[in-house]
Amino acid sequence: MKVGILGAGQLARMLALAGFPLGVEFIFLDPSADACANKLGEHLHGEYNDPQLLAELAERADVVTYEFENVPADVAAFLTAHTTVYPPAQALAVGQDRIFEKNFFRQLGIPTAAYAEVNSLDDLKRVMDEIGYPAIIKSRTQGYDGKGQSVLKSPDDLVAAWQLLEGVPSIVEAFVPFTREVSIIAVRSPAGELVFYPLSENYHRGGILRIAECKTNDPLQAKAEEYVTKLLSSLDYVGVLALELFDVDGHLVANEFAPRVHNSGHWTIEGAATSQFENHLRAILNLPLGATQAVGKTAMVNFIGGLPSTAEVLTIANAHLHLYDKAPRQGRKVAHATALTDTEEALLLTIKQLHDLAEKTNDS
Repeated sequence: MKVGILGAGQLARMLALAGFPLGVEFIFLDPSADACANKLGEHLHGEYNDPQLLAELAERADVVTYEFENVPADVAAFLTAHTTVYPPAQALAVGQDRIFEKNFFRQLGIPTAAYAEVNSLDDLKRVMDEIGYPAIIKSRTQGYDGKGQSVLKSPDDLVAAWQLLEGVPSIVEAFVPFTREVSIIAVRSPAGELVFYPLSENYHRGGILRIAECKTNDPLQAKAEEYVTKLLSSLDYVGVLALELFDVDGHLVANEFAPRVHNSGHWTIEGAATSQFENHLRAILNLPLGATQAVGKTAMVNFIGGLPSTAEVLTIANAHLHLYDKAPRQGRKVAHATALTDTEEALLLTIKQLHDLAEKTNDS
C-alpha cells in the first residue's frame, strides 16, 4: 500500500511513523527541500500545482491525502479525476475558506458566532454596527496559528486592522465569551463507520495551541459528537476531521474545522488505543477503524520556536517527546511532548513540568 501526501511537515511525518508498522509506504509532494517528513518516504520536490509531479503522484499512490487544508482547489480536482483522494475535495473547499465554512455550519444547524463577509474598509465599518465590539477580523483563507487576523476593540482599530490584512477578502466574527476551548476528533470510513475520540480541552496563546488535555466523560461529548457527525455525513467524509468549539456556559459554538489530523489530537499517539494518525490511514485505506478510548490520563504540550534538550524533557516522569526535525524559528511548532499517567493528580503535575520547561524555550 502506498499513500501520497500533499505536504511533508510534521503531520505528514507522524502519519508516516504511524503507517510503517502497517507496511504502508509514502510519497510526499512538497516545495520545501528540507521538509521534515522527507526522510520517511520519497520526496517529489516541487510546487503543489506542478502538473508533472501531480501526474506522477496520482499514478504511483493508491490513495492521496493531505496534511493541511490550503492545498489549491484545482490540485484536489486534478487528483480526484485521476486517483482516490481522501478526505474529499469538497471538504477541502469548505475548510479552507472561513465564509464557506461558517455558512456550512449554519446550513447544518451548528451554532456559530455572528459573522459577516468583508471585502473593503467601507464594508468593515458598516458591518461593525451589527457585529459589535470586541470582534476579530480574519482573512478568509490561508490563516492558521493566529496568522492573518486582528482583534477589533473599538472603531479606532479598523483602519490598522484592514491595512494589516492588506485588503484581502476577510470575515469579521463577534467575540465569543467562552468558558473554555475544546475540540473533537472523529474518523469516518468509506462505508460510513464513525468513531470519536474524547474531547480535548485546549489552551492557546498568541493564536497557537500550547496544551491539549484529554477529557474523558466530558458532559459535552455527546453534543460535540452530534455536530461533528453532521459535518462528516454531509461531506461524505473519509478520514480524520477535527472540529474546534467554544464552550459557552455549557453550550457549544463552532469555531472551525480541519479536514485532516490535528494538533489537539497529538495526545492520542501514546494516550489512545489507536492514534489519530493510524486511524486516518486505516480510514483512507479502507481498513477497519481502531478503538479510540484513552488508555490513561493524558495530555499534550507544544514546544514553540525553541527546544529544551532531550534529556531535560525525558527526566520528567510520564513524558514522551516527539521531535519534528525542524530548525527553531519564531512561532514554529518544533516538537511536542505527551503526558500519560494513571491519576489526574499525576497528569496535572506532568503538564505543569512540561509547560514550565516549554516556557523557558518558547519564543512567545
